[in-house]
Amino acid sequence: MAAPIERLDVPAEQLAAESVLRESMARHVRAGDWDADEYLSAREAIQLVTHPDAPVSTDADYAAWAAALNASKEM
Repeated sequence: MAAPIERLDVPAEQLAAESVLRESMARHVRAGDWDADEYLSAREAIQLVTHPDAPVSTDADYAAWAAALNASKEM
């Protein structure tokens, strides 16, 4: 059974976020001015933008780490 067409529509906000990330990647690749970590980070950002239901962790999942990070920012 085919998926309903409504499920195939991509929200405009998602397309806009993805296009910004892809344009940034293309610009940096053409210029050759970034490293593998930046490229990987952009690819992961695109993955999250294009899969909004993907499970991701939040500060609540790592409360002790989040508290330590906030404490270090206050110093």
